[in-house]
Amino acid sequence: MKGERGFALVITLLITALLVALTVEFVNEVFVDTSARQTFTDGQQASIMAGSGMVAAIKLMQDRLPTLVQRGYTSQSDLELLAKLLQIEDENGTIRVTAEEESGKLNINSIVNPDGTDNDFYRGVADRLFKKLELQTELLDAVADWIDKYDDPRPGGAEAPYYLALKHPYAAKNANLDTLEELRLVKGFDVKTLDRLRPYITVYNDIPNSPTTPININTAAKELLASLDATMTDSMVLEIVDKRKDTPFTTPTDLGNRVSDMAKLAQTLAKDGKIMQQEKGAVYRILSQATVRETTQYIEAVVRPLGQSPILYWREY
Repeated sequence: MKGERGFALVITLLITALLVALTVEFVNEVFVDTSARQTFTDGQQASIMAGSGMVAAIKLMQDRLPTLVQRGYTSQSDLELLAKLLQIEDENGTIRVTAEEESGKLNINSIVNPDGTDNDFYRGVADRLFKKLELQTELLDAVADWIDKYDDPRPGGAEAPYYLALKHPYAAKNANLDTLEELRLVKGFDVKTLDRLRPYITVYNDIPNSPTTPININTAAKELLASLDATMTDSMVLEIVDKRKDTPFTTPTDLGNRVSDMAKLAQTLAKDGKIMQQEKGAVYRILSQATVRETTQYIEAVVRPLGQSPILYWREY
């Protein structure tokens, strides 16, 4: 009798343990399913909010830019406003939108002339910039080979045979870069290198269909300013950065008059539109970030707000 009661107890304990395990598994599945559903819902809502932020930002810029165009130049105060373009926070989540001007960067496409030869000025700027950023200048050979239409590689570059021999082969583009991310396809460029370059380079021209890609001296980073010419000194760069804070440079002549020992160099840089004659930007990179609970969605776009087709690039992640 005792043996039967003991056996019954064991069976009861086993059944109880099984029921507890099934209950725990059921609760866990319900929790995971509910969490996944909530995360998905939050992600969808955040994506819609980020999109709304982007639309609102473009509209704001379209309303404000005519004044900037009439004024004729971009200032540091304009950049500060762009950096805080839009911010909304309520019980549903937050939206934060920032923007930066692309014309204060070096257009990496400009290192190659339309005939496939190196552009001495822009290639020189790029070489000096890469050295300041402690990046190999041979990377620029690879970029130039990617852009030009010829099959002979430069010393540090690569053409079709290199790319076609990769584990996952593809052809060299033989045309201008359309996005910065495209650089990841070019020999030698990894994520770290691209992230290092993002504040200083662009692939967008401020003036549509123009053969020149002028650099805005009012908004260019000091590393890029220092790279404009081999004769640029640290004191010149610091003086430009300091004086443009309160009073932006309106013309290259203004730059030459207000910065010590800069008159001759300013005229040289102004020749053929190497720096902007009228210091105003037309192309901007906008980042719209929306957060709902613990889920964040991003939309990044490059826009020409006053153009007929304002959106040049769009990425969601």
